[in-house]
Amino acid sequence: MKCRHCSNPLENVFLDLGFAPPSNAYLTENDLSTPEVYFPLKLLVCDNCWLVQTEDYTNADELFNEDYAYFSSISKSWLNHALAYFELVRERFLLNNKSYVIEIASNDGYLLRNFISANIPCLGIEPTISTAAVAEKLGIPLVKEFFGASLAQKLVTQGNQADLVIGNNVYAHVPDINDFTKGLKVILKPEGVITLEFPHLMRLIESVQFDTAYHEHFSYLSLNTVSQIFNKVGLRVWDVDELNTHGGSLRIYGCHNESERNTTIRVEKILKEEVRKGLLTLNVYRDFQYRAEKVKNALVYFLIEQKKYGKTVAAYGAAAKGNSIINFAGIRTDLLPYVCDSAPSKQGKYLPGSHIPILSPAVISEKKPHYIIILPWNIADEIMEEYAFVKDWGAKFVLAVPELRVIE
Repeated sequence: MKCRHCSNPLENVFLDLGFAPPSNAYLTENDLSTPEVYFPLKLLVCDNCWLVQTEDYTNADELFNEDYAYFSSISKSWLNHALAYFELVRERFLLNNKSYVIEIASNDGYLLRNFISANIPCLGIEPTISTAAVAEKLGIPLVKEFFGASLAQKLVTQGNQADLVIGNNVYAHVPDINDFTKGLKVILKPEGVITLEFPHLMRLIESVQFDTAYHEHFSYLSLNTVSQIFNKVGLRVWDVDELNTHGGSLRIYGCHNESERNTTIRVEKILKEEVRKGLLTLNVYRDFQYRAEKVKNALVYFLIEQKKYGKTVAAYGAAAKGNSIINFAGIRTDLLPYVCDSAPSKQGKYLPGSHIPILSPAVISEKKPHYIIILPWNIADEIMEEYAFVKDWGAKFVLAVPELRVIE
């Protein structure tokens, strides 16, 4: 295989999680008696441009189909994050009713609803039918296609060029990252701004966030690599924010190379930090497998110990990252009988691979488990606050990443 960005031959394995079904391919009861599709889940690192990427080129339409079950608006903290972002960019870039905003992967309208309320013209690009239907009910104009250079060119010919292009947690999800970036270049006005948010590879490595590896994530990104990808098509990263979302993310600000915007000192600071942390050498990638296996083994050992002593364990959050660790560890219903999730779109279904049933959170109060493993650790504080009442019967929350922790 060759690197998806620079075509350099890929020879270095960063992480191998074996075989797994797509993490968001939740199953109905009827699906349980039919074969599941599994793909290898292996990440490779390019020793030329340092792009970390999945080994197999899974077709995106097999992953983001009409049954896609991730709805951004389910998380209150994510809605708050979206509102704070909206207020920031509206003030910073003086957005008004004469501006034009395009969000790529607009999901269920979790963000663009704010632009609609402020009468700022906008367009959402969202290929998944299930989430797009929710956004349409909010009055958000939509294009229901995957974004790339050809769609960008079509939109420009229709007069849709953007002052602000937004992509929150989509850049890592695109199979052809070069074509996607060309599309950003095409659709941006001469002095327009691009903002992209994505999990920071440096934080992933630091905190052993191996469970964020799944087939829908084609790329795992550093600022050094993204800067290279942008430069190749005539774009420039001119500013960057460090965020605490998803275990540590970057929000980059892009513009055309010839833009008058000055590159901030924050860009250089993070570029240098990545070099200092070893992201441009192979050593930091070579020991990651061992660190991931150590986390996995600790979780399995904990579950076996609780079963041995007659303690009941549940999980909260039927998240993709949870599916990654569960399938890597080979955990099934004998050790983890159910997982609860607040999303109605997931309730009554089963986790892919493990076939663990997804139940309503109301079950927690009925069954009163001794331990609750929070699978989406990135919103653990939100979950522990909402379900603090479990302490009434002595239940404890558990986090598995970056190391097993029982929250007393």
